Amino acid sequence: MVNTAVDDMSKKEQSEEHIRIRLPNRGDNELFGIVEDVHAGSRMQVSCEDGKQRLARICGSRRRRMGRIRRSDLVLVVPWSIQDEKADIVWRYRKNKARLLSSRGLLPDSVDPY
Repeated sequence: MVNTAVDDMSKKEQSEEHIRIRLPNRGDNELFGIVEDVHAGSRMQVSCEDGKQRLARICGSRRRRMGRIRRSDLVLVVPWSIQDEKADIVWRYRKNKARLLSSRGLLPDSVDPY
């Protein structure tokens, strides 16, 4: 009996999948976006989920940790409160995480690359 209880627990642990993916914090005004074009100086044109095109930049503290951002990458942006046509990029999703978000239906249709 002890073996079956242990087997049942291991099967239950294997079937439950806990994946931690950062989602936009709507209270902080974060939005999903797709990089449309990369400009010089860590600036890029981003198509956001609300339908607007914004010129986004990577802040200095995040520039070193974020790695290279390419065209058609999924990112999180925070629009500026002063100028709505500009934004800051706060997170970049790797390809496998973007596919996982898309397959689970967590991305809006306007920014779903898959």
